Amino acid sequence: MSKIFTPTNQIRLTNVAIVRLKKGGKRFEIACYKNKVISWRNKVEKDIDEVLQTNTVFTNVSKGQVAKKEDLVKIFSKEDLTEICKEILEKGELQVSDKERHSQIDSLFKDIATTVADKCINPETKRPYPVSIIEKAMKDIHFSVNVNKNAKQQALDVIQLLKKEIPLERAQMRVRILLTGKDARKTKEKVVKLTTSVEEESWDSGNANIICLIDPGNFRSLDELVRTETKGSGQFELLNLKEMVEGEQAL
Repeated sequence: MSKIFTPTNQIRLTNVAIVRLKKGGKRFEIACYKNKVISWRNKVEKDIDEVLQTNTVFTNVSKGQVAKKEDLVKIFSKEDLTEICKEILEKGELQVSDKERHSQIDSLFKDIATTVADKCINPETKRPYPVSIIEKAMKDIHFSVNVNKNAKQQALDVIQLLKKEIPLERAQMRVRILLTGKDARKTKEKVVKLTTSVEEESWDSGNANIICLIDPGNFRSLDELVRTETKGSGQFELLNLKEMVEGEQAL
């Protein structure tokens, strides 16, 4: 009985997510585990071995056709297969079926809307919007989901777009800032520029105790400013993560 011959340059893989990159007039593909590509691109997954089914570079994964070494060296200017795979993973296009793509887009759309609803309020009532209202507003402006970006990144874009359509703003943070030292008054002037409003301000022996509302986007800048200007002797304390009235915005 004759043996079946299997070409040595062919590798059969199943249940894979394929990432494809066209470069130097040629097509290159890598075989990845499903659901791991986006995690890698969002820097959630850090272990490349958890993403790649094999660090082999293909010209066609489904047919098991492996790319020639001389083509890889010529086009990618490197021999390390893992590094080449990383480049394809970063710059390539994730190949998914229409059904998978629609499911992925729907799920990401809901995640974005949920993130926006969690971070924002109606500035007129100080109440958060229901997720359903945010979803409707996103559809009204014909927002297109980018499957290569995570929900948090896209939520920040959506907030800016929705501001033009409905009353919407980031929920403010209430913080306490303690300023010490001989330059406390000068530092206070710099601090106030990064706040939305000052609710309380008191001075004792040249030290300032300030309670104020800030935009979440200024949190890191304020924290660094207080530490730098007071040489580490000041304090920056978060009192409330979100300044809002309880209960959702009425429809």
